[in-house]
Amino acid sequence: MEITDIHQILTARFGTAVSQIEASLWQVETEHFRLLVLLSENQSWLRMLLPIAPIQEVQLILEQLLEANFDQTQETRYALHQNVVWAVFQHHRETLTKTDFEQAISNVIALEEAGFSQYYNQLIENRIREIILVAKKQGQSMETTLQNLERFYAEGIMGDLSGSTQEREQTLTAWRYQLERLWSEVE
Repeated sequence: MEITDIHQILTARFGTAVSQIEASLWQVETEHFRLLVLLSENQSWLRMLLPIAPIQEVQLILEQLLEANFDQTQETRYALHQNVVWAVFQHHRETLTKTDFEQAISNVIALEEAGFSQYYNQLIENRIREIILVAKKQGQSMETTLQNLERFYAEGIMGDLSGSTQEREQTLTAWRYQLERLWSEVE
């Protein structure tokens, strides 16, 4: 791919949101995201970057993000730099096709738009499975486990004591649903 193709493709897709900061640095600034495209010093490598979130927002799910890099994110990756989580794409410029560059733009933006909820849900499910495993090893039934969770909420060990009765009931209903859904799967 030629260097002039980069600007043309970005402009065709984003119009006036594109600015060329330097000869080898482009920025796309929209109300939803800020995308950077830069070339290495010798202009042989292209890197596309899109900041997603501060590192503090993902501390609990770093393992899930690394696993996603392994088998879900395809040629895009989650990366950490300067306490920020980024969506990143890197490729040798000369072997990069226009079609692949356009697809990479879509994939980087999709990674940012997807957010982290699926990874937090995965983390929560893993923790629930751990609770079930421990409960089963202690010989507890599902009902006993749920009663213990209710007691933990009533005592403030889990959850906020200042929460309303309705909030507590919603939380315990969610626990019951997850315990019923996963109980038979955990051995």
